[in-house]
Amino acid sequence: MKFLAVLLAAGMLAFLGAVICIIASVPLAASPARALPGGADNASAAAASPGPQRSLSALHGAGGSAGPPALPGAPAASAHPLPPVPLFSRFLCTPLAAACPSGAEPGDAAPGEREELLLLQSTAEQLRQTALQQEARIRADQDTIRELTGKLGRCESGLPRGLQEAGPRRDTMADGPWDSPALILELEDAVRALRDRIDRIEQELPARVNFSAAPAPAPVVPTALHSKMDELEGQLLAKVLALEKERVALGHSSQQQRQEVEKELDALQDRVAELEHGSSAYSPPDAFKISIPIRNNYMYARVRKALPELYAFTVCMWLRSRSGGTGQGTPFSYSVPGQANEIVLLEAGHEPMELLINDKVAQLPLSLKDNGWHHICIAWTTRDGLWSAYQDGEMRGSGENLAAWHPIKPHGILILGQEQDTLGGRFDATQAFVGDIAQFNLWDHALTPAQVLGIANCTGPLLGNILPWEDKLVEAFGGATKAAFDVCKGRAKA
Repeated sequence: MKFLAVLLAAGMLAFLGAVICIIASVPLAASPARALPGGADNASAAAASPGPQRSLSALHGAGGSAGPPALPGAPAASAHPLPPVPLFSRFLCTPLAAACPSGAEPGDAAPGEREELLLLQSTAEQLRQTALQQEARIRADQDTIRELTGKLGRCESGLPRGLQEAGPRRDTMADGPWDSPALILELEDAVRALRDRIDRIEQELPARVNFSAAPAPAPVVPTALHSKMDELEGQLLAKVLALEKERVALGHSSQQQRQEVEKELDALQDRVAELEHGSSAYSPPDAFKISIPIRNNYMYARVRKALPELYAFTVCMWLRSRSGGTGQGTPFSYSVPGQANEIVLLEAGHEPMELLINDKVAQLPLSLKDNGWHHICIAWTTRDGLWSAYQDGEMRGSGENLAAWHPIKPHGILILGQEQDTLGGRFDATQAFVGDIAQFNLWDHALTPAQVLGIANCTGPLLGNILPWEDKLVEAFGGATKAAFDVCKGRAKA
Protein backbone atom coordinates (compact mmCIF):
# COMPACT_ATOMS: atom_id res chain seq x y z
CA MET A 1 0.00 0.00 0.00
CA LYS A 2 2.89 2.37 0.75
CA PHE A 3 4.35 1.57 -2.63
CA LEU A 4 1.04 2.51 -4.26
CA ALA A 5 1.08 5.87 -2.47
CA VAL A 6 4.70 6.57 -3.55
CA LEU A 7 3.84 5.56 -7.10
CA LEU A 8 0.85 7.89 -7.19
CA ALA A 9 2.90 10.79 -5.74
CA ALA A 10 5.64 10.28 -8.34
CA GLY A 11 3.08 10.30 -11.14
CA MET A 12 1.54 13.48 -9.85
CA LEU A 13 4.96 15.21 -9.57
CA ALA A 14 5.83 14.15 -13.12
CA PHE A 15 2.54 15.55 -14.35
CA LEU A 16 3.21 18.81 -12.49
CA GLY A 17 6.68 19.10 -14.11
CA ALA A 18 5.15 18.60 -17.53
CA VAL A 19 2.61 21.32 -16.87
CA ILE A 20 5.32 23.71 -15.70
CA CYS A 21 7.35 23.01 -18.82
CA ILE A 22 4.33 23.71 -21.01
CA ILE A 23 3.71 26.96 -19.18
CA ALA A 24 7.36 27.99 -19.51
CA SER A 25 7.42 27.35 -23.24
CA VAL A 26 5.12 29.96 -24.71
CA PRO A 27 4.54 28.66 -28.27
CA LEU A 28 4.61 31.13 -31.13
CA ALA A 29 1.49 31.43 -33.21
CA ALA A 30 3.16 32.89 -36.33
CA SER A 31 5.02 30.95 -38.97
CA PRO A 32 8.85 30.95 -38.76
CA ALA A 33 10.59 33.92 -40.39
CA ARG A 34 13.08 33.58 -43.19
CA ALA A 35 16.48 35.28 -43.25
CA LEU A 36 16.74 38.25 -45.51
CA PRO A 37 19.29 38.03 -48.37
CA GLY A 38 22.30 40.31 -48.64
CA GLY A 39 23.46 39.90 -45.07
CA ALA A 40 20.99 42.31 -43.54
CA ASP A 41 21.39 42.90 -39.87
CA ASN A 42 19.17 41.65 -37.17
CA ALA A 43 17.32 44.91 -36.87
CA SER A 44 16.34 44.94 -40.54
CA ALA A 45 15.27 41.29 -40.25
CA ALA A 46 13.10 42.15 -37.30
CA ALA A 47 11.61 45.06 -39.20
CA ALA A 48 10.87 42.89 -42.19
CA SER A 49 9.15 40.18 -40.10
CA PRO A 50 5.31 40.32 -39.50
CA GLY A 51 3.57 41.45 -36.32
CA PRO A 52 3.80 38.23 -34.32
CA GLN A 53 7.52 38.13 -34.85
CA ARG A 54 7.79 41.57 -33.34
CA SER A 55 5.89 40.31 -30.33
CA LEU A 56 8.48 37.59 -29.87
CA SER A 57 11.20 40.22 -30.09
CA ALA A 58 9.52 42.26 -27.45
CA LEU A 59 9.26 39.17 -25.26
CA HIS A 60 12.96 38.32 -25.53
CA GLY A 61 14.32 41.85 -25.39
CA ALA A 62 15.09 44.79 -27.64
CA GLY A 63 18.19 43.33 -29.21
CA GLY A 64 16.27 41.43 -31.85
CA SER A 65 18.57 38.42 -31.60
CA ALA A 66 17.09 34.98 -31.96
CA GLY A 67 19.17 33.74 -29.10
CA PRO A 68 18.43 34.24 -25.44
CA PRO A 69 18.90 37.69 -23.95
CA ALA A 70 22.16 38.59 -22.23
CA LEU A 71 22.24 38.08 -18.54
CA PRO A 72 23.29 40.90 -16.20
CA GLY A 73 27.01 40.90 -15.52
CA ALA A 74 27.84 38.86 -18.61
CA PRO A 75 30.51 40.16 -21.08
CA ALA A 76 29.26 42.30 -23.89
CA ALA A 77 28.54 40.74 -27.24
CA SER A 78 30.90 41.11 -30.19
CA ALA A 79 30.60 44.26 -32.23
CA HIS A 80 30.44 42.26 -35.39
CA PRO A 81 26.94 41.24 -36.22
CA LEU A 82 26.17 37.56 -36.33
CA PRO A 83 24.79 36.03 -39.42
CA PRO A 84 21.00 35.77 -39.46
CA VAL A 85 19.54 32.56 -38.07
CA PRO A 86 16.16 31.13 -39.19
CA LEU A 87 13.49 31.64 -36.58
CA PHE A 88 11.09 28.83 -35.71
CA SER A 89 8.76 27.84 -32.81
CA ARG A 90 10.16 25.62 -30.09
CA PHE A 91 9.39 24.62 -26.49
CA LEU A 92 11.75 26.14 -23.98
CA CYS A 93 11.78 24.27 -20.66
CA THR A 94 12.87 27.30 -18.67
CA PRO A 95 11.06 28.70 -15.67
CA LEU A 96 9.20 31.97 -16.07
CA ALA A 97 9.64 34.96 -13.86
CA ALA A 98 6.74 36.69 -12.16
CA ALA A 99 6.55 39.02 -15.18
CA CYS A 100 7.99 38.57 -18.66
CA PRO A 101 11.23 40.62 -18.86
CA SER A 102 11.52 43.19 -21.54
CA GLY A 103 14.54 45.28 -22.35
CA ALA A 104 12.64 47.88 -24.32
CA GLU A 105 11.64 51.12 -22.80
CA PRO A 106 7.94 51.76 -22.41
CA GLY A 107 8.15 54.71 -24.65
CA ASP A 108 9.92 52.82 -27.48
CA ALA A 109 7.15 50.17 -27.95
CA ALA A 110 4.22 50.85 -30.20
CA PRO A 111 0.68 50.75 -28.74
CA GLY A 112 -0.06 47.42 -30.47
CA GLU A 113 3.05 45.85 -29.02
CA ARG A 114 2.13 46.99 -25.49
CA GLU A 115 -1.28 45.40 -25.81
CA GLU A 116 0.21 42.13 -27.00
CA LEU A 117 2.71 42.24 -24.18
CA LEU A 118 -0.03 42.76 -21.60
CA LEU A 119 -2.03 39.91 -23.13
CA LEU A 120 0.93 37.56 -22.92
CA GLN A 121 1.62 38.59 -19.33
CA SER A 122 -1.98 37.93 -18.30
CA THR A 123 -1.90 34.57 -20.06
CA ALA A 124 1.28 33.60 -18.27
CA GLU A 125 -0.20 34.67 -14.94
CA GLN A 126 -3.33 32.53 -15.55
CA LEU A 127 -1.21 29.51 -16.42
CA ARG A 128 0.86 30.04 -13.28
CA GLN A 129 -2.31 30.20 -11.12
CA THR A 130 -3.56 27.01 -12.79
CA ALA A 131 -0.30 25.28 -11.98
CA LEU A 132 -0.55 26.38 -8.35
CA GLN A 133 -4.10 25.08 -8.13
CA GLN A 134 -3.03 21.72 -9.59
CA GLU A 135 -0.21 21.54 -7.08
CA ALA A 136 -2.62 22.22 -4.18
CA ARG A 137 -5.00 19.57 -5.49
CA ILE A 138 -2.19 17.03 -5.76
CA ARG A 139 -1.19 17.74 -2.17
CA ALA A 140 -4.79 17.29 -1.02
CA ASP A 141 -4.94 13.97 -2.89
CA GLN A 142 -1.73 12.91 -1.22
CA ASP A 143 -3.19 13.71 2.20
CA THR A 144 -6.30 11.74 1.33
CA ILE A 145 -4.22 8.78 0.22
CA ARG A 146 -2.25 8.83 3.47
CA GLU A 147 -5.46 9.02 5.49
CA LEU A 148 -7.05 6.13 3.58
CA THR A 149 -3.86 4.10 3.89
CA GLY A 150 -3.83 4.52 7.66
CA LYS A 151 -7.51 3.71 7.88
CA LEU A 152 -7.07 0.56 5.79
CA GLY A 153 -4.15 -0.49 7.98
CA ARG A 154 -6.21 -0.10 11.14
CA CYS A 155 -9.11 -2.05 9.62
CA GLU A 156 -6.87 -4.86 8.40
CA SER A 157 -5.13 -5.07 11.78
CA GLY A 158 -8.53 -5.62 13.48
CA LEU A 159 -9.75 -8.27 10.96
CA PRO A 160 -9.09 -12.00 11.19
CA ARG A 161 -6.41 -13.35 8.92
CA GLY A 162 -9.04 -14.91 6.65
CA LEU A 163 -10.51 -11.52 5.82
CA GLN A 164 -7.08 -9.90 5.46
CA GLU A 165 -6.01 -12.41 2.85
CA ALA A 166 -9.38 -12.68 1.12
CA GLY A 167 -9.78 -11.13 -2.29
CA PRO A 168 -7.20 -10.57 -5.02
CA ARG A 169 -5.14 -7.40 -4.96
CA ARG A 170 -5.16 -5.28 -8.06
CA ASP A 171 -1.81 -4.58 -9.68
CA THR A 172 -1.69 -0.91 -10.57
CA MET A 173 1.83 -1.01 -12.06
CA ALA A 174 0.89 -0.74 -15.68
CA ASP A 175 3.35 -0.25 -18.44
CA GLY A 176 3.52 3.17 -19.96
CA PRO A 177 4.78 6.65 -19.25
CA TRP A 178 4.28 8.03 -15.76
CA ASP A 179 2.54 11.17 -16.98
CA SER A 180 0.10 9.46 -19.37
CA PRO A 181 -3.66 10.08 -18.88
CA ALA A 182 -4.30 6.33 -18.79
CA LEU A 183 -2.05 5.93 -15.76
CA ILE A 184 -3.74 8.84 -13.98
CA LEU A 185 -7.18 7.33 -14.63
CA GLU A 186 -5.94 3.97 -13.40
CA LEU A 187 -4.63 5.56 -10.22
CA GLU A 188 -7.96 7.30 -9.66
CA ASP A 189 -9.77 3.98 -10.14
CA ALA A 190 -7.42 2.36 -7.64
CA VAL A 191 -8.13 5.06 -5.06
CA ARG A 192 -11.87 4.70 -5.65
CA ALA A 193 -11.67 0.91 -5.29
CA LEU A 194 -9.67 1.40 -2.11
CA ARG A 195 -12.37 3.62 -0.64
CA ASP A 196 -15.09 1.14 -1.57
CA ARG A 197 -13.16 -1.67 0.04
CA ILE A 198 -12.69 0.34 3.24
CA ASP A 199 -16.44 1.07 3.40
CA ARG A 200 -17.29 -2.57 2.79
CA ILE A 201 -14.89 -3.75 5.47
CA GLU A 202 -16.38 -1.30 7.96
CA GLN A 203 -19.88 -2.59 7.22
CA GLU A 204 -18.94 -6.28 7.45
CA LEU A 205 -16.69 -5.88 10.48
CA PRO A 206 -18.59 -7.43 13.46
CA ALA A 207 -18.84 -5.66 16.75
CA ARG A 208 -15.79 -6.46 18.78
CA VAL A 209 -15.75 -7.07 22.46
CA ASN A 210 -12.87 -6.55 24.86
CA PHE A 211 -10.17 -8.46 23.00
CA SER A 212 -7.71 -7.99 25.84
CA ALA A 213 -9.86 -10.16 28.15
CA ALA A 214 -11.43 -12.50 25.58
CA PRO A 215 -9.60 -15.00 23.40
CA ALA A 216 -9.02 -14.21 19.76
CA PRO A 217 -12.07 -14.97 17.60
CA ALA A 218 -12.02 -17.78 15.16
CA PRO A 219 -11.58 -16.95 11.47
CA VAL A 220 -14.83 -15.84 9.93
CA VAL A 221 -15.54 -15.85 6.24
CA PRO A 222 -18.19 -13.65 4.59
CA THR A 223 -20.32 -16.68 3.74
CA ALA A 224 -20.63 -17.70 7.38
CA LEU A 225 -21.36 -14.11 8.39
CA HIS A 226 -24.13 -13.81 5.83
CA SER A 227 -25.64 -17.14 6.83
CA LYS A 228 -25.62 -16.06 10.48
CA MET A 229 -27.36 -12.81 9.56
CA ASP A 230 -29.97 -14.72 7.52
CA GLU A 231 -30.56 -17.06 10.46
CA LEU A 232 -31.03 -14.15 12.87
CA GLU A 233 -33.36 -12.44 10.41
CA GLY A 234 -35.44 -15.61 10.13
CA GLN A 235 -35.67 -15.92 13.90
CA LEU A 236 -36.75 -12.28 14.16
CA LEU A 237 -39.44 -12.78 11.52
CA ALA A 238 -40.72 -15.89 13.27
CA LYS A 239 -40.88 -13.97 16.55
CA VAL A 240 -42.85 -11.18 14.90
CA LEU A 241 -45.31 -13.67 13.40
CA ALA A 242 -45.70 -15.39 16.77
CA LEU A 243 -46.41 -12.07 18.45
CA GLU A 244 -48.97 -11.21 15.77
CA LYS A 245 -50.72 -14.55 16.24
CA GLU A 246 -50.70 -14.03 19.99
CA ARG A 247 -52.23 -10.57 19.55
CA VAL A 248 -55.00 -11.98 17.33
CA ALA A 249 -55.63 -14.77 19.83
CA LEU A 250 -55.84 -12.27 22.66
CA GLY A 251 -58.30 -10.20 20.60
CA HIS A 252 -60.51 -13.25 20.04
CA SER A 253 -60.23 -14.21 23.68
CA SER A 254 -61.21 -10.73 24.83
CA GLN A 255 -64.16 -10.75 22.43
CA GLN A 256 -65.33 -14.11 23.75
CA GLN A 257 -64.96 -12.88 27.32
CA ARG A 258 -66.98 -9.78 26.47
CA GLN A 259 -69.73 -11.92 24.96
CA GLU A 260 -69.78 -14.15 28.02
CA VAL A 261 -69.98 -11.11 30.30
CA GLU A 262 -72.87 -9.74 28.23
CA LYS A 263 -74.68 -13.05 28.51
CA GLU A 264 -74.18 -13.09 32.24
CA LEU A 265 -75.44 -9.52 32.49
CA ASP A 266 -78.53 -10.43 30.47
CA ALA A 267 -79.17 -13.38 32.76
CA LEU A 268 -78.76 -11.20 35.84
CA GLN A 269 -81.06 -8.57 34.36
CA ASP A 270 -83.70 -11.21 33.68
CA ARG A 271 -83.33 -12.50 37.20
CA VAL A 272 -83.69 -8.99 38.66
CA ALA A 273 -86.80 -8.38 36.56
CA GLU A 274 -88.18 -11.69 37.70
CA LEU A 275 -87.61 -10.83 41.35
CA GLU A 276 -89.11 -7.37 40.92
CA HIS A 277 -92.28 -8.77 39.41
CA GLY A 278 -92.59 -11.44 42.07
CA SER A 279 -92.76 -14.27 39.56
CA SER A 280 -90.13 -16.61 40.89
CA ALA A 281 -92.61 -19.47 41.04
CA TYR A 282 -93.07 -19.96 37.29
CA SER A 283 -90.93 -22.32 35.23
CA PRO A 284 -89.76 -21.11 31.79
CA PRO A 285 -89.87 -21.32 28.85
CA ASP A 286 -93.64 -21.42 28.29
CA ALA A 287 -95.41 -22.08 31.60
CA PHE A 288 -96.24 -18.45 32.36
CA LYS A 289 -98.83 -15.81 31.67
CA ILE A 290 -98.93 -12.02 31.41
CA SER A 291 -101.48 -10.36 33.72
CA ILE A 292 -102.79 -6.79 33.32
CA PRO A 293 -105.13 -6.20 36.31
CA ILE A 294 -106.62 -2.78 35.49
CA ARG A 295 -107.32 -0.65 32.44
CA ASN A 296 -104.63 2.00 31.96
CA ASN A 297 -102.16 3.23 29.38
CA TYR A 298 -98.92 2.13 31.01
CA MET A 299 -99.22 -1.62 31.73
CA TYR A 300 -98.13 -3.81 28.85
CA ALA A 301 -95.67 -6.47 27.71
CA ARG A 302 -93.23 -6.09 24.85
CA VAL A 303 -91.79 -8.81 22.62
CA ARG A 304 -88.06 -8.40 22.23
CA LYS A 305 -87.71 -10.25 18.94
CA ALA A 306 -88.10 -8.37 15.63
CA LEU A 307 -90.34 -9.85 12.95
CA PRO A 308 -89.23 -10.46 9.35
CA GLU A 309 -91.26 -9.59 6.28
CA LEU A 310 -94.32 -11.85 6.14
CA TYR A 311 -96.60 -12.82 3.26
CA ALA A 312 -98.76 -15.02 5.49
CA PHE A 313 -99.09 -15.61 9.19
CA THR A 314 -101.00 -17.45 11.88
CA VAL A 315 -101.18 -16.00 15.39
CA CYS A 316 -102.58 -18.06 18.29
CA MET A 317 -102.97 -17.21 22.00
CA TRP A 318 -104.91 -18.00 25.14
CA LEU A 319 -106.96 -15.05 26.43
CA ARG A 320 -109.03 -14.41 29.53
CA SER A 321 -110.76 -11.07 29.56
CA ARG A 322 -111.71 -9.24 32.78
CA SER A 323 -113.16 -6.14 31.17
CA GLY A 324 -116.67 -6.68 32.57
CA GLY A 325 -118.43 -6.61 29.19
CA THR A 326 -117.33 -3.11 28.14
CA GLY A 327 -115.03 -4.23 25.33
CA GLN A 328 -112.03 -6.46 25.37
CA GLY A 329 -109.56 -3.78 24.34
CA THR A 330 -106.42 -4.70 22.38
CA PRO A 331 -104.83 -8.11 23.07
CA PHE A 332 -101.89 -7.23 20.75
CA SER A 333 -100.76 -4.64 18.22
CA TYR A 334 -97.84 -4.57 15.75
CA SER A 335 -96.59 -1.26 14.35
CA VAL A 336 -93.79 -0.42 11.90
CA PRO A 337 -92.21 2.88 10.89
CA GLY A 338 -94.79 4.80 8.93
CA GLN A 339 -97.71 2.54 9.87
CA ALA A 340 -98.95 2.23 13.45
CA ASN A 341 -101.72 -0.26 12.55
CA GLU A 342 -99.79 -2.87 10.60
CA ILE A 343 -101.52 -5.70 12.56
CA VAL A 344 -104.05 -5.00 15.34
CA LEU A 345 -106.58 -7.24 17.17
CA LEU A 346 -109.08 -4.91 18.82
CA GLU A 347 -112.49 -4.87 20.45
CA ALA A 348 -113.67 -1.39 21.40
CA GLY A 349 -116.85 -0.89 23.46
CA HIS A 350 -119.76 -2.91 22.27
CA GLU A 351 -118.38 -3.33 18.75
CA PRO A 352 -117.42 -6.81 17.53
CA MET A 353 -113.77 -7.83 17.56
CA GLU A 354 -111.83 -6.50 14.55
CA LEU A 355 -108.63 -7.44 12.75
CA LEU A 356 -106.70 -4.51 11.20
CA ILE A 357 -103.96 -5.09 8.63
CA ASN A 358 -102.40 -1.96 7.13
CA ASP A 359 -105.47 -0.01 8.36
CA LYS A 360 -107.80 -2.39 6.47
CA VAL A 361 -110.54 -3.85 8.74
CA ALA A 362 -112.28 -7.23 8.96
CA GLN A 363 -114.84 -8.02 11.70
CA LEU A 364 -114.34 -11.31 13.48
CA PRO A 365 -117.21 -13.36 14.98
CA LEU A 366 -115.41 -13.96 18.28
CA SER A 367 -116.62 -13.42 21.85
CA LEU A 368 -114.62 -13.30 25.09
CA LYS A 369 -117.19 -11.82 27.48
CA ASP A 370 -117.65 -14.76 29.85
CA ASN A 371 -114.39 -14.05 31.75
CA GLY A 372 -113.11 -17.57 30.91
CA TRP A 373 -110.05 -18.84 29.07
CA HIS A 374 -110.43 -19.07 25.29
CA HIS A 375 -108.04 -20.15 22.58
CA ILE A 376 -107.96 -17.67 19.70
CA CYS A 377 -106.25 -18.23 16.32
CA ILE A 378 -106.24 -15.92 13.28
CA ALA A 379 -104.71 -16.93 9.92
CA TRP A 380 -104.10 -14.59 7.00
CA THR A 381 -102.33 -14.66 3.62
CA THR A 382 -101.49 -11.79 1.32
CA ARG A 383 -102.82 -13.67 -1.70
CA ASP A 384 -106.35 -12.31 -2.19
CA GLY A 385 -106.30 -11.18 1.46
CA LEU A 386 -107.77 -14.47 2.73
CA TRP A 387 -108.34 -14.75 6.48
CA SER A 388 -109.77 -17.26 8.97
CA ALA A 389 -110.75 -16.86 12.64
CA TYR A 390 -110.77 -19.74 15.18
CA GLN A 391 -112.07 -19.87 18.74
CA ASP A 392 -111.45 -22.88 20.97
CA GLY A 393 -110.32 -24.94 17.94
CA GLU A 394 -113.36 -24.19 15.77
CA MET A 395 -113.44 -21.90 12.75
CA ARG A 396 -115.92 -19.10 13.47
CA GLY A 397 -115.48 -17.10 10.27
CA SER A 398 -113.39 -16.38 7.16
CA GLY A 399 -113.18 -13.82 4.40
CA GLU A 400 -111.04 -12.25 1.70
CA ASN A 401 -109.75 -8.94 0.32
CA LEU A 402 -108.21 -7.97 3.65
CA ALA A 403 -105.11 -5.97 2.62
CA ALA A 404 -104.69 -8.19 -0.42
CA TRP A 405 -101.15 -8.41 -1.82
CA HIS A 406 -99.76 -6.35 1.02
CA PRO A 407 -96.72 -7.90 2.76
CA ILE A 408 -96.28 -7.43 6.49
CA LYS A 409 -93.33 -5.08 6.94
CA PRO A 410 -90.37 -6.15 9.09
CA HIS A 411 -88.48 -4.56 12.00
CA GLY A 412 -91.55 -3.34 13.89
CA ILE A 413 -92.60 -3.44 17.54
CA LEU A 414 -95.02 -6.00 18.96
CA ILE A 415 -96.94 -4.94 22.12
CA LEU A 416 -99.24 -7.14 24.23
CA GLY A 417 -102.15 -5.38 26.00
CA GLN A 418 -102.01 -1.90 24.35
CA GLU A 419 -102.86 -0.33 20.99
CA GLN A 420 -100.09 1.78 19.47
CA ASP A 421 -100.89 5.11 17.88
CA THR A 422 -97.18 5.64 17.14
CA LEU A 423 -94.27 3.26 16.87
CA GLY A 424 -93.92 1.69 20.33
CA GLY A 425 -96.04 4.19 22.29
CA ARG A 426 -98.86 6.73 22.64
CA PHE A 427 -101.21 4.24 24.25
CA ASP A 428 -104.91 4.92 24.88
CA ALA A 429 -106.38 3.61 28.14
CA THR A 430 -109.82 3.12 26.54
CA GLN A 431 -108.27 0.61 24.13
CA ALA A 432 -106.18 -1.28 26.71
CA PHE A 433 -106.68 -4.98 27.38
CA VAL A 434 -107.57 -6.12 30.90
CA GLY A 435 -106.98 -9.76 31.75
CA ASP A 436 -104.45 -12.54 31.11
CA ILE A 437 -102.49 -13.57 28.01
CA ALA A 438 -100.64 -16.89 27.58
CA GLN A 439 -99.08 -19.00 24.83
CA PHE A 440 -98.77 -16.20 22.26
CA ASN A 441 -97.17 -17.87 19.18
CA LEU A 442 -96.66 -16.67 15.60
CA TRP A 443 -95.98 -18.67 12.40
CA ASP A 444 -95.11 -17.47 8.90
CA HIS A 445 -97.77 -19.62 7.24
CA ALA A 446 -101.41 -20.55 7.70
CA LEU A 447 -102.01 -23.48 10.06
CA THR A 448 -104.46 -26.16 9.10
CA PRO A 449 -107.70 -26.52 11.04
CA ALA A 450 -106.41 -29.82 12.49
CA GLN A 451 -103.29 -28.13 13.84
CA VAL A 452 -105.36 -25.37 15.37
CA LEU A 453 -107.66 -27.93 17.01
CA GLY A 454 -104.70 -29.87 18.43
CA ILE A 455 -103.30 -26.72 20.05
CA ALA A 456 -106.68 -25.75 21.48
CA ASN A 457 -107.28 -29.25 22.95
CA CYS A 458 -103.71 -29.39 24.35
CA THR A 459 -103.15 -32.57 22.34
CA GLY A 460 -100.70 -31.12 19.84
CA PRO A 461 -98.75 -28.25 21.42
CA LEU A 462 -96.81 -26.30 18.84
CA LEU A 463 -94.47 -23.33 19.22
CA GLY A 464 -94.37 -20.59 16.61
CA ASN A 465 -91.47 -20.78 14.15
CA ILE A 466 -91.26 -16.96 13.96
CA LEU A 467 -92.17 -16.03 17.53
CA PRO A 468 -92.37 -18.76 20.20
CA TRP A 469 -93.76 -18.14 23.67
CA GLU A 470 -90.55 -17.98 25.68
CA ASP A 471 -89.76 -16.13 28.86
CA LYS A 472 -86.61 -14.43 27.51
CA LEU A 473 -88.54 -12.93 24.57
CA VAL A 474 -91.32 -11.27 26.64
CA GLU A 475 -90.73 -8.35 29.01
CA ALA A 476 -93.42 -6.81 31.26
CA PHE A 477 -93.65 -3.05 31.96
CA GLY A 478 -95.65 -0.61 34.06
CA GLY A 479 -96.93 -3.12 36.63
CA ALA A 480 -97.91 -5.94 34.28
CA THR A 481 -96.70 -9.20 35.82
CA LYS A 482 -95.47 -12.60 34.79
CA ALA A 483 -96.84 -15.56 36.72
CA ALA A 484 -96.34 -19.30 36.47
CA PHE A 485 -99.25 -20.81 34.64
CA ASP A 486 -99.90 -24.00 32.68
CA VAL A 487 -102.88 -23.12 30.55
CA CYS A 488 -103.93 -26.67 29.89
CA LYS A 489 -104.08 -27.36 33.65
CA GLY A 490 -105.08 -23.98 34.90
CA ARG A 491 -108.11 -23.22 32.75
CA ALA A 492 -110.02 -26.11 34.29
CA LYS A 493 -109.37 -24.71 37.77
CA ALA A 494 -110.23 -21.18 36.62
